[in-house]
Amino acid sequence: MLEEKLLKTITEYNLIQKGDNIVIGVSGGPDSMALLNMLINLRKENKIDAKLIVAHINHGIREEAEEETKYVKDFCDSNSIPCYIKREKVEELAKEQKVGTEEAGRKLRYSFFDEVANKENANKIATAHNANDNAETVLMNIMRGSGTSGLKGIEIKRDDKFIRPLLKITRKEIETYCEDNKLNPKIDRTNLENIYTRNKIRNELIPSIEKEFNPNIVTSLNRLSELLNEEDEYIQKVVENKYKDVLIEEHLGNNKLEGKEQIILDLKKFNKEEKVIKNRLIRYTINKATGSMQNIEKVHVSDIVKLCENNIGNKFLVPNKRIKVFVGKGKIFFIKEV
Repeated sequence: MLEEKLLKTITEYNLIQKGDNIVIGVSGGPDSMALLNMLINLRKENKIDAKLIVAHINHGIREEAEEETKYVKDFCDSNSIPCYIKREKVEELAKEQKVGTEEAGRKLRYSFFDEVANKENANKIATAHNANDNAETVLMNIMRGSGTSGLKGIEIKRDDKFIRPLLKITRKEIETYCEDNKLNPKIDRTNLENIYTRNKIRNELIPSIEKEFNPNIVTSLNRLSELLNEEDEYIQKVVENKYKDVLIEEHLGNNKLEGKEQIILDLKKFNKEEKVIKNRLIRYTINKATGSMQNIEKVHVSDIVKLCENNIGNKFLVPNKRIKVFVGKGKIFFIKEV
């Protein structure tokens, strides 16, 4: 029954097409093991036609890590699934990169997924994020004061490459599926420790809300996420059309201008737009110029809008190390810094 629900999500969002090569991130936990097992069964029943490849990372943090790695490898071998394994000391990596252990682990995972995808000529990367993960993300972003982009939660599909087929399935459904199919997944005990914000939301905040206010809070937050995703898709199309209207020149990649990659917008046309469109245009242009919105915060966007509205002489801002925004001669220059 849960496999049919998964298939419905795959079909509705066009997550898997015939001939896809899919790298699946598998930790050995309930979520990833349920996803892998369901995809194997759907393929056996000829309901999907795709090559499945597993990527597993041993983070070298817990004593049980080697046992989990063996469990994943044995499961893949018994189902004739290619399995790539990477061992890394994530805590040491975090210290080297001067970031938190969670962030270091996330970067490592996605880097490894890309590495495996390149080796296997895979066109999709599947992760086992579920409905509860999405609800936790939305709550976390609410508490951080996020805008609508944060309230969208986890995207079910991104760049036609990253897919989250379990996003409409709850953690309880997954745990029941694992029991029914005798998968005996490995449990990461650190998920039960309330050290990280996400764990506190998962183990304390959501159960409290379910008990005292709304027993269906996970469903409610996922409904909010879905509605905002639909609205965001519409607004994004509007912004793309506005971008074409205010664009003067675009010099990216091999089409550089004087050795610089930059985008030039019409200042007068830009200033005529509503504030919400201006904000979106700035974010869209920076992302187009640099390929990322990392470290670009609301205050940076607001400062650029003010710079454009004031239009006093030749002024510039450097919101981060990758981009410089210059206003002068009736134009806005978004210059990529090397």
